[in-house]
This record gives sequence, structure tokens and C-alpha cells, in this order.
Amino acid sequence: CRTAGFLDCHPFPHLLIRNFIQSDSFTENLQRELLDLNFHEKSNDLYKFNQSDDLKKRKEPHITGLRAALFGLFRSWLGEVLGIELEPIVDVSCAKYQYTDVLLCHDDELEGRRVAFILYLVPPWESSDGGTLDLFSTDDHFQPHSVVKSLVPSWNTLILFEVSPVSFHQVAEVLSEDKCRLSLSGWFHGPSLERPPRHIELPFPRSPHLPRDETLLLEWVNPLYLDVDYQSQVQQEFEDSSEIQLKNFLKEEKFKEVSEALRLTDVQWTKQGPPNRRCYEVASLESFPQCVSACWELLCSEAFFLLLSNFTGLRLHYLSPSDEDEEEEKDQEDEEEGEATGSSGDTPSPSTPVCVGELRRWAHGDYTLLHDGDASKAEYALDLLLPLSCPGWQTEFGGFTSYIANEEDEELLMVYPEENSLALVYRDKETLKFVKHINHRSSTLPIGDSCRRAVYDFSFVYYE
Repeated sequence: CRTAGFLDCHPFPHLLIRNFIQSDSFTENLQRELLDLNFHEKSNDLYKFNQSDDLKKRKEPHITGLRAALFGLFRSWLGEVLGIELEPIVDVSCAKYQYTDVLLCHDDELEGRRVAFILYLVPPWESSDGGTLDLFSTDDHFQPHSVVKSLVPSWNTLILFEVSPVSFHQVAEVLSEDKCRLSLSGWFHGPSLERPPRHIELPFPRSPHLPRDETLLLEWVNPLYLDVDYQSQVQQEFEDSSEIQLKNFLKEEKFKEVSEALRLTDVQWTKQGPPNRRCYEVASLESFPQCVSACWELLCSEAFFLLLSNFTGLRLHYLSPSDEDEEEEKDQEDEEEGEATGSSGDTPSPSTPVCVGELRRWAHGDYTLLHDGDASKAEYALDLLLPLSCPGWQTEFGGFTSYIANEEDEELLMVYPEENSLALVYRDKETLKFVKHINHRSSTLPIGDSCRRAVYDFSFVYYE
């Protein structure tokens, strides 16, 4: 092994050592042994790639030799350089990244991890192939801001970096369709660096319904969904599965009008971050075209809250039927008491149904991630998604909303973008959601006249 390399402290300390293994034949044999391993596909909100089992007990001669060198003399040298005692813990595995594989923004922090390492065994590689190791700058809240350095993988190159509260990095999506980004990676363990308090984001403000009557429904909604008998069928199906998709929900001419306005009108879009939580664009309410504003009002309106109650059986409107007669009588008593004491009916009570919404734009590279704090803040809620401008969208593009049980990897439900299909999903406090990274395959999809291949959706959450 060599111990001379390029050290840089921006945006956080990292060391690059080229030609790390002196013997070419050893490196080539190591690559062969690694490629013969069994790999498992790994896919969740944060990543998609193939990984081997832990290599600490493998008996292949070159894997064994490298493991002994890394966690023997090299570990001792690294500890001396850092001025700390690294623990004799072996933590190493092999990863294969191929076309559209990715590892999104994260900091590697886990109890005991002190220095991360990556050894690349790749064919000749260019930045245009993707798969770079991207390093992020951080803001005043120790949150990742933007990529300030990209390291292109190269054969027999070792990269080390300090694991810290600001060591945010990612493996950019692999764009080459025929190259394999093979690497060995792991961590040297030691005393963790002190971590500042986690930044807590302010929640989105929630609003009660807008005072709009059923005229909006008659103007916008497919008449099928305004039929009382059909609403009963929808409610039965929703109560059986806690989710439903209502196809062709808006009247066709209204849907086309909104879709065209979004593609052709100068709407103001703002990128949402930080990248360890989300990456997509949100429209400014003030820049909405008139028809888009009207559609937004529909989804916020009192009439729509009542319609959602009829679809789901949830108490999203005071006129929606209650499951228990006693509760209904109590509500009536409370109203009469309020009138007797002169209290105002205009002030939302703590149980007043509310909603929060966004108009979002999605393109290649966008996603949302689960976060440590999400589970502790989870609430009972009704999610609404209304996708626009996504004809021909395919599963392998990503961009679907995935629901998972807290602390479980198995997906409970996936909601795929489908034109004018209103998706309703009720989630409990143990259910989390994310939007899967939109990969390079989506760039082949022609969408209207827009040079930017983008899809849009209204995303709302309603609370009883």
C-alpha cells in the first residue's frame, strides 16, 4: 500500500491516494474475486445499487490480504495521523453501481464511525459517466447546501474522509449504460465527533377550508364522482383498503387547461431542500395562472372537504356523518352551548379540519427522503395526489410515492404518477412516505412542447 496522496479540507477533510495497491496483478485478482461474489439488490428512499455481504469473514486470498492490510498497518498509520486510537473493527463490503444506480445525500454518521474509505476498481471513467463522489457544503444550521466538489472514480484509487456532522456526500447517478462502478468501502471506527443539536424545520402552516360552495365541484369535477350512490361505493372501497385512485377525476377540458397553463405559462418555481431531505420544485401561489388558482381553490374549498368526507368516511366537515350517534349529539350540545355563551363560530377550534398543500414540479434527479425525525412527528392524515402532464410515465423512471411501515423496509403501497388520477391514501402514525428518485431513464420521455421534461402534481394533506 502507498500512504502518500492528496489531502484537502474543503468542504470537509478528505484524502485521495492514487495507485493505492502497488501490485497490478494483486489489484486485478482482487477485482475478479469481488465480481464473483453474490450481490443483493438494495433499494429504498436513499439508494439503489447492488451490495455484497460483509467481507470480514471471506476467505478469498486477495480479499483477505487487502482486509488484513487495511485494518492492520494502514489502520495504525491512519490512527497516528489523526492522533486517535482507531478500534480493530472490520467493516467492509463491496458495491456495484450500474445504470441509474445512485446513493443520495447523507452524512454517514452512525455511532463509532470515524473515517470512511472507498477503493475504486473501475474501468476508465469520465465525469459524463456519472457515479462521481459529490461533496456538499453546509449552511449555518449544519445542513447540506450544494455540491462543491465531485471526485471521479478511477482504477486503484482510495478515498478517505472524516465522518462528521458536516460530511454530507452522495454517489451521483450512474449514467453509463455499459460500465460498472465497482468499489470496496467501509469505515474505521473510533470516538465519534461531537454533534451539534439537530436542526428542526418549521412545519408548513395549515389552513381550514376556503368558504366555497358546490358550484366549484359542478364546474371542475367529473359528474360521476358527484353521484351520491357512486360516492358510497368509493367510500366502501376506501374503508376496505385505506387508499383509492379515482381516474379521470377532473373534467377533461379543465384538466387540459391546467396542464397546458403549467407548461406554457411563466410560473415561479423554487427549489426545495435541504438535499438530505428533499429535492424538487414548488410553485409560488402568487404566480399561478387563473385556471391553476381556481383548481387550487377547489382542493382547499369547503365543498371539497365535504366531498372527501363522503369518499373516505373521515370527519373532514361538520356535515359528514359520524360513526357514533353519541359523538354527534355531543357536537350538537357543544354548538348550542357556544351560541348561548356568545362564542364565535368563525374561529377554528382545535378539532377543525385543516389542510396543507403544494403544487410541485418534478424532473430528472428529484426525490424526497425519509428522515430521523419523521417517525416522531407522524400523524393520522389523508394524503391527496393529483398528477398532471405525465403521459407515458413508466415504473422504472422512479417518481412514485412509496409508503412504508416505520422501521420496516417492505413497501406497503406505491402510488405511480397517472394523468388526472386522484390518489387518496390514509396513513396512521406508523406509516411514512417518500418519493423515489427520478432517474435518467425519464429523460427519454417526450412531454409536450416543453424542453424541460417535467411532471407536475398537486400534493395536499388533510387532517381531521
